[in-house]
Amino acid sequence: MEKAMTLSEKILARKAGRKQVEPGDFLLIRVDLALANDITAPLAIQKFLKTGGMRVHDPEQIVLVPDHFVPNKDIRSAEQVQILRKFAKNQKIQKFFEVGRVGIEHVMLPEEGIVKSGDLIVGADSHTCTYGALGAFATGVGSTDIAGVFFIGKVWLRVPESIQVRITGSFMPFVSGKDLILKLISMIDTNVVNYKALEFCGTGIKNISMEGRLTIANMSVESGAKAGIFPVDDLTVAYEKERNIMVEKITSDHNASFSQTVEIKLDRLKPQVAYPFSPANVKDVDEAEKDKIPVHQTVIGSCTNGRLEDLRAAASVFKGKKVHPEVRCIVIPGSQRVYAQALKEGLLETFIESECAVSTPTCGPCLGGHMGILGKGETAVSTTNRNFVGRMGHKESKVFLASPAVAAASAISGYIRHPENV
Repeated sequence: MEKAMTLSEKILARKAGRKQVEPGDFLLIRVDLALANDITAPLAIQKFLKTGGMRVHDPEQIVLVPDHFVPNKDIRSAEQVQILRKFAKNQKIQKFFEVGRVGIEHVMLPEEGIVKSGDLIVGADSHTCTYGALGAFATGVGSTDIAGVFFIGKVWLRVPESIQVRITGSFMPFVSGKDLILKLISMIDTNVVNYKALEFCGTGIKNISMEGRLTIANMSVESGAKAGIFPVDDLTVAYEKERNIMVEKITSDHNASFSQTVEIKLDRLKPQVAYPFSPANVKDVDEAEKDKIPVHQTVIGSCTNGRLEDLRAAASVFKGKKVHPEVRCIVIPGSQRVYAQALKEGLLETFIESECAVSTPTCGPCLGGHMGILGKGETAVSTTNRNFVGRMGHKESKVFLASPAVAAASAISGYIRHPENV
């Protein structure tokens, strides 16, 4: 009798050419896509060349996306991208995306159909888990692992246990996928979740858009998880079909074994705010509003919340209002495609009329790179994914994580505020 398997186990078994796998199994398996960026790719390239690499195993398997310090902020960042550019040309890697054609990697790759349902994807970036929204097994690895893929096209993985996240109901106004994942991270012990896969299921997932799923999968790693994954359902099939990708539905077996089950009711969920210095340090926005914390900067964008749905949510709050005179608000569309559509819909005009600064696609401020570094003692409300000490600048600055709607409301008010109250 064949073992019932989770969605992650099914994908890994298929890729390994096995009928079944068990949690704890070690697999050396071919990946569908290996991703690296302007910070992590140079390390992989240098390792590959230093250990005698001549030609990569499969140029079609590799994606190089300079998105962290672009447009280049200084000589060092320019030289980092030069390494990618030269390597891509020499190795005939077609999936290298230059400034003007690039987006934030985890926004651009799904919308361009470069990643797809059922894929095994590894990336030298912890938020590679974003692609689990499509029903792919996607996870972050080290730069040396990517160098290994350059050599043989394969990677070592241990099959993870899975935690079931059962979702019911529908979102209330101004509540989104960002609020769901922040709430979930606050509910579970990162020590327990470490190296496990979060599998999202339940009647409520049909009420979560693909943009929302991408946000949820993106931040699954902040819980300590190896991956976050959604079933391939009607929404996924339709999303992929728009990109001329035909996929079949796939879910866990109904009697698959999970190490734990967590339940979240969307109709009871409020907007969430993660206080410094952890994405798990979460309060409801109503509670945060009472604290009257002065805000110096808000950032709306990133691989977590730089999609069109996110910009629409922020623009709906900004419409007819101005950014507080003591606040800087930076809006960063996640890709050229998102930027162009936001322009067509008048979203960028709304942001500019509200006195926001609108940037070209970049990771920029998320990791304290550029386009919004915080000074000593400053506080930011950001739609990014991490708020560790010094994450966006000075070690004595503070970052509060929230949804685009809450970030917009905070920019208008000058302190953290519920969007309903501006």
